[in-house]
Amino acid sequence: MESIPRIISVDDHTVEPPHVWSDRLPAKFRDVGPRIVRAPVKELTFVGGRFTPVMGAPGDDGPEADWWIYEDLHRPLTRLDTAVGYSRDEVRLEGITYEQMRPGSFSVPERLADMDRNHVQSALCFPTFPRFCGQTFTEAADRELALLGVRAYNDWMVEEWCGPEAHGRLIPLGIVPLWDAGLAAAEVRRNAARGVRAVCFSEIPPHLGLPSVHTDAWDPFLRACAETRTVIAMHIGSSSRMPSTSADAPPAVGSVITFANCCFSLADWLMSGAFERFPDLRIMYAEGQIGWIPYVLERADVTWEQNRAWGGVADKVRRPPSELFAEHVHGCFFDDAFGLRSLDAIGAGNVLYETDYPHSDSTWPRSKEVAERQMGHLPPDVVERIVRGNAIDLLGLTEEGLWAHAAG
Repeated sequence: MESIPRIISVDDHTVEPPHVWSDRLPAKFRDVGPRIVRAPVKELTFVGGRFTPVMGAPGDDGPEADWWIYEDLHRPLTRLDTAVGYSRDEVRLEGITYEQMRPGSFSVPERLADMDRNHVQSALCFPTFPRFCGQTFTEAADRELALLGVRAYNDWMVEEWCGPEAHGRLIPLGIVPLWDAGLAAAEVRRNAARGVRAVCFSEIPPHLGLPSVHTDAWDPFLRACAETRTVIAMHIGSSSRMPSTSADAPPAVGSVITFANCCFSLADWLMSGAFERFPDLRIMYAEGQIGWIPYVLERADVTWEQNRAWGGVADKVRRPPSELFAEHVHGCFFDDAFGLRSLDAIGAGNVLYETDYPHSDSTWPRSKEVAERQMGHLPPDVVERIVRGNAIDLLGLTEEGLWAHAAG
């Protein structure tokens, strides 16, 4: 392959700077809103798919870390949040401070420099402290403060992270108040009015105590997304559960099967009737990889053909699920040679590329080399669609691959 076009990554991450909420919340909430405190790490485990940190008191033994404090939540920054620049053997489950992470994790100029080093032109970034669909605020007790927290994050995302300093290269991704579909719809529309074309959502909402996509509870939110052409972006782990097999399974087990929730989620969406109710709806699975998709589509079509009469979907899913997938769903990957060999069964127009910067799985700074190695058998026009063209179309970017509102 002669060359890989400049990459548009649809799954990177931002580590929010300490000032995001303290600068934007009303004065009466600044002492109780999300804020950073430096404190020892007393305990930190990640077993059976559950992340369990325990913050120590001043003077306790243990390494210090920067912790986000919000209501009863104490969440440390960890090496897994920002692992780029470290060898794989140095990436351990440990708390860190801002000084111990690569500056591109939270600083726009340094992020752009690291993107240049990795052959990346533009990037869509998921949250860290709010978690992958803003469930930190959904779990909070004070709903007034939580709603302000959601809006403050989105304002920071649009005005600062994706602001003039980013030169259109950072693409905004919003969060919504998941506890109220009407409020979520209003937030989608507020952000769409300023050019935001993607919003986070949970892969399996019932895991968060929320309605499933089989009900009509989400219709105001789905309608707002469809009418504004806002893509629903679901990251692995956005149900606050990583797949695992037992309570004592080591993290490596979950790392092998990170895609599993995407399988369950896709089956939900394909059998929900949502795509027939909202023909303009588009969804994407971040960091889910793509090699599993052909079989799920095959099985979904067989199930629809043979079992729909008794399977509870005959009256709401009137077309083969594989057809619905082709029109509404995008899979995202950063390292999936098998999936690329199965591209004809997935659809070249349904696949997006990502680098996962700055996480421990990230291909940075080798994303171009990974693409060259895994896509060498594909025609140049197909490669161009995967690494940038599909993202431009889906996210409403300029032909140059930039976010037009920020660039303007």
